Amino acid sequence: MVKCTKKNIVVDKSLVATRKTYYFFKRLMDILGSIVGLIVLSPIFLIVSVLMKLEEPRGPIFFSQERIGQHEKKFKMYKIRSMCVDAEEKLDALLQHNEVEGAMFKMKEDPRVTRVGKVIRKTSIDELPQLINVLKGDMSLVGPRPPLKREVDEYSAYDKQRLLVKPGCTGLWQVSGRNSVGFDDMVSLDIQYIQKQSLGYDIKIMIKTVVVMARPNSAY
Repeated sequence: MVKCTKKNIVVDKSLVATRKTYYFFKRLMDILGSIVGLIVLSPIFLIVSVLMKLEEPRGPIFFSQERIGQHEKKFKMYKIRSMCVDAEEKLDALLQHNEVEGAMFKMKEDPRVTRVGKVIRKTSIDELPQLINVLKGDMSLVGPRPPLKREVDEYSAYDKQRLLVKPGCTGLWQVSGRNSVGFDDMVSLDIQYIQKQSLGYDIKIMIKTVVVMARPNSAY
């Protein structure tokens, strides 16, 4: 059992460990889903790549970023680049403008985001290369979003419960308001997901994700 420092919510580690049948079929769904997704979505990758090269000819299409996964394991997460090439160097100067409370940075009018980047972030297209992470086994189709190390450094014992399972391409946070949901509520949603995990629940979240991507409203 994990002792929590707030809200008195405790995730039963033994419950997570005994869901072997669920995790076997979840992994099977991840492999099949990521392969099909990469094939079906390849035309979108091509179109976005052309548009990005027209806006920033010398900038890379993709980029990788170190994230923290299950049990605090580090891995390289892939995304389509939505920011200027020197975005990481400019971050420190923008931290004071963070619009989300807690160990997470979000800024609605982030000056680092490119014109193409605004569109692909709004529709979550920039997240699609994470299907490669799913295929590799670093991530799952559904789960908590993988945080940065600097964010995890600020986590309490309660917050770290979201690292008990593999991070996902989508999850309850994405289908529950995304950027309109604060950090504490995001953690609570992740813990709720961990407690209720099932294949049916995963499929329900994926269906809701498709709806959110088709009708984006709070992503930035």
